[in-house]
Amino acid sequence: MKILMIEDNESVTEMMSMFFENENYDAAFYHDGKEGYNAFEAAPNEWDIAILDLNLPSMDGIQICREMRKISDEIPIIMLTARDSESDQVIGLEMGADDYVTKPFSPITLLARIKALHRRAQIVPSEQGEEVDEEFDIITDVLKINTSTREAYYNTVLIENLTPKEFDLLMTFAGSPKRVFTREDLLTSLWEDPFYGDERTVDAHIKKLRQKIETVGPQLIQTVWGVGYKYEEPGETE
Repeated sequence: MKILMIEDNESVTEMMSMFFENENYDAAFYHDGKEGYNAFEAAPNEWDIAILDLNLPSMDGIQICREMRKISDEIPIIMLTARDSESDQVIGLEMGADDYVTKPFSPITLLARIKALHRRAQIVPSEQGEEVDEEFDIITDVLKINTSTREAYYNTVLIENLTPKEFDLLMTFAGSPKRVFTREDLLTSLWEDPFYGDERTVDAHIKKLRQKIETVGPQLIQTVWGVGYKYEEPGETE
């Protein structure tokens, strides 16, 4: 695995360098935001995962994340934050981050998040334009999901640019139609357990998933106020 870590705290990068070396990971460290982003921009396909601090000189983590997503929807991105404000974490997720870790953090926790995201990113969608003749694992009236290619089709139209976490959320909902999932249910099944973070992480990912669904058809993920979320197709009633 080749890791791009943009973090201005040298003690943090020195610590993670040792852990990455023990895992036989090839890691590059940048302490300046713009320099780190330039390294990604120069060879975006070279990196397997990016780890971004929020507070960086010259270009902060949210800016970097936004610009990275203009180039690649596939690379998993983890945000590191020392801020207490939940809004900063949610903004980072809305800009396209897949996960965040709050400082101070355990290197073991960060490694677990890295491994989980990398595993999910290994199965990539087939090239757009190929014939859709695969076996589907989940089929509903409007949705077809292939877990091998990690593709989801809404009335035969591919839902494009789903991140690994967004795909896992959609598969979870569609696999149990009308079941109401609480945020805790989703965090336990799709994030590392136990999850140390803000439950609003779920809301941010679902917001992005909904936006991508709405580019191809009516909404499928419904809010159950005060409880959580469920999958419900257009025209269905209780």
